[in-house]
Amino acid sequence: MSTSNHHTAAPARVTRGTVAPRDDFPVFSHRPGQVLLDSAATSQPPAVVLDAQRTFTEDAYAAVHRGSSAATGSATAAFERARSRVASFIGAGEDELVWTANATDALNLLAWSFTEAALEGTGRLALRTGDEIVVTEAEHHANLVPWQRLAARTGAVLRVVPVADDGTWTIDAMRQVVGARTRLIAFAHVSNVTGFIAPVADVVELAAAVGAATILDACQSVPHRPVDVRALGVDFAAFSAHKMLGPTGIGGLYGRSELLASLPPGRTGGSAITTVTLERAEFLPPPHRFEPGTQPVVQAVGFAAAADYLDGIGMDVVAAHEDELAALLYDTVAAIPGVHVVGPAAGAPRAGLVSFVVDGVHAHDVGQFLDDRGVVVRTGHHCAQPLHRRLGVHATTRASAYVYTDADDVAALGDALAGVRAYFGADR
Repeated sequence: MSTSNHHTAAPARVTRGTVAPRDDFPVFSHRPGQVLLDSAATSQPPAVVLDAQRTFTEDAYAAVHRGSSAATGSATAAFERARSRVASFIGAGEDELVWTANATDALNLLAWSFTEAALEGTGRLALRTGDEIVVTEAEHHANLVPWQRLAARTGAVLRVVPVADDGTWTIDAMRQVVGARTRLIAFAHVSNVTGFIAPVADVVELAAAVGAATILDACQSVPHRPVDVRALGVDFAAFSAHKMLGPTGIGGLYGRSELLASLPPGRTGGSAITTVTLERAEFLPPPHRFEPGTQPVVQAVGFAAAADYLDGIGMDVVAAHEDELAALLYDTVAAIPGVHVVGPAAGAPRAGLVSFVVDGVHAHDVGQFLDDRGVVVRTGHHCAQPLHRRLGVHATTRASAYVYTDADDVAALGDALAGVRAYFGADR
């Protein structure tokens, strides 16, 4: 954690505009004057995403991959077009993208598929007693608890890469943990607490040296910067639509085609099979073998529309916009007396979010104070209790930017935050 309110970084270049017109987002007309700085939790959908879902629901709503009607065929075609569109957004093949309920569901599905592989006892991904799963101390619970449970079910050992005092970790620290028995390395591309950007290429190289598979939590990267999973070289990745201008209720699991083909399904049922007898079942090829039951068709259409919208802006443009706002957020928050930023120091690369602690004021009180002044942020442990425990704090306040955020929003945060300690009498 930063221990000083003063730093020597050059002033950030101020971004006065946004890269996405606010008129595109209905929320700004329905909640005028509100400063939305909680997009790392859930982003706001543009009208084109809402319209795409509404149009499909009104004109083409039907079950997919079931029956022989023209309506089913039309809905199935839209559903699979959406898969192809979202897959291309992350540089994957359409057979490499599994629809899930969200990123948490994607990681749990993967963990259960690894469990099935362990039960069958064959293949590279079949864990055995004494094999090791590596995570970092900074992980979101969604990228920690499934691997805890997988280790418990298979007899594998969970090993943890420690973080430094600022909540970040290094590839050198990971090298001290990864060994000959490492089979899985699960880590976040971008920390949802500190904004730390992981050295993905170094992790992939390290994993390859010991024959381990890599699992990337890409929730905070896919919406905010160009991500090409094949170029990154990771084996699996999870991300959610609702963090990238899309609907809730749908996420994606990327897996290299040959690895998905080697995995048994982590859950089973209708639409994922070829033949079922009373004694056994045979399953479809990926990705459909991992998608039993009724599918989130409307959400998939919205997900694809969100990908179209972001590509219309250009993910390089999105990243540049947020890089400027990241620096501005840091400078604004860190300059306020009694406020301490967690994560990378001034000038170091970070995503467009800042988590901080206010001396003498609980994060929940900080959040309520800001909310009363029209500034929406996130408070709590952000589903990362081990990291907060390591930082020595129960909770932090987090402000996060996106395509519709501008410098005036950051200024409003700074103005409101400057009054917190006096209001609670913590400046005496």
